[in-house]
Amino acid sequence: MKKIIKTKQNLMAQRNASKNEKKQFIFNLKRIFSTSLFTYYFSFPPFHLKRIFIFSFSLLTFHLKRVSIFSFSLLTFHFVSAQQLETFIEEALVNSPEIQKFEFQYQRTSEKVNEVNTIPNTEFGVGYFVSEPETRTGAQRFKVSAKQMMPWFGNITARENYVSSLADAKYEDIVIAKRKLMTSVSQSYYNLYTNKAKRKVLTENIKLLDSYKTLALTSVEVGKVSVVDVLRLQMRQNELEQLKQVLEQQYLAEQTKLNKLLNRDKSISVNVINELNLPSRDFEINLNNLALHPELLKYDKLYHSVEKLELLNQKQSSPMIGFGLDYIAVSERPNMAFSDNGKDIIMPMISISIPIFNKNYKSKTKQNDLQQQEIVVQKQERFNTLETLLDKAVNERISARITYTTQTKNLKQAKDAEEILIKNYETGTIDFNDVLDIQELQLKFQMNQIESIKNYYVQTTIINYLSN
Repeated sequence: MKKIIKTKQNLMAQRNASKNEKKQFIFNLKRIFSTSLFTYYFSFPPFHLKRIFIFSFSLLTFHLKRVSIFSFSLLTFHFVSAQQLETFIEEALVNSPEIQKFEFQYQRTSEKVNEVNTIPNTEFGVGYFVSEPETRTGAQRFKVSAKQMMPWFGNITARENYVSSLADAKYEDIVIAKRKLMTSVSQSYYNLYTNKAKRKVLTENIKLLDSYKTLALTSVEVGKVSVVDVLRLQMRQNELEQLKQVLEQQYLAEQTKLNKLLNRDKSISVNVINELNLPSRDFEINLNNLALHPELLKYDKLYHSVEKLELLNQKQSSPMIGFGLDYIAVSERPNMAFSDNGKDIIMPMISISIPIFNKNYKSKTKQNDLQQQEIVVQKQERFNTLETLLDKAVNERISARITYTTQTKNLKQAKDAEEILIKNYETGTIDFNDVLDIQELQLKFQMNQIESIKNYYVQTTIINYLSN
């Protein structure tokens, strides 16, 4: 029994020493990575390296390259086998069918610029006179005509500008989809970590119950406790085994979800980090960045596209000019001799199309004005929603830190209570009901602590999606 207590004390001392070393190294690295895309936290256990980080979204790829190069230089020696989050995100961005879908839509919309850069079809006509009309110069046999209508000056440019503005708005769909994909991958990764951490805690508690069961069996032999206490410990152990097996199945389901986000086979094993702690302080949030969020910029570009549509409408309401040429073949008049006998007719033509009685363009102008007003209110509505989500995420992240701190205190007190109960074993006054209660409290505090860590990082991904 003394060996068990001594071993637990040694483990606690090692953990405290490791935490102090980790805090000092984290502080140094935070100063280095304060302006980088990713913040990396490193700890150096005796035989391996673990890397923990907070992910922050950004579209500045040079930040990613800079951090990646630096991280790889640090990892030239023994590297942990756990796959890192940024690797999954890069793979998802490359392989995601959803991203590819929006990219094809953008390319298709951009290609429409070539479609609208055209003029109306050239008209050709051929006619044959069944009853040849007689003229002074001879009978007309057939007629060939060609006609080309031309839009008013600037009409084609207006169409190109309108289609280009639609392509710009469609591009924001790609940016939004990438942000959402990075958020989904990050949250799935944190869910996997949570599951793994909970199973680890359950394994430790099952081993702890094994040691309690050994104590209980020893106490049964000397008559200090009854067999019922041993059975109660066994039943509690069975419950933890059941919960662990359920978590294993949930891990497989979440693993499938992450693999499908990466567009790969669902059976591919995913390894996550072994330990994840809260940073010493939260990073600053620039609330002004919310106004520059792609979901809101898309409304600005849609508004701009309606402006271009109205300019196109004004151009289309202008007259159209047509140019043409008619050729009429004429037969010579027999038994007559004069200079123009049988001379063919060539007649250049010009025409103009004016929308005098057409209310179509006025109606389109009114529709465009209403559509712009609709876009303005839609943007305000979406801004209100995003601002609410951001405020909620910030507050819930603060709550997660509060919960983590409280659970850490409770866990320490529960361990102190456990040590007191174990020491009472030496005096023969141990109550295994109290032991089970304390063990259940410990497990509850550990699970809540892990859950608070997950909530902290999940809310961080939402904040990153909205404010970066």
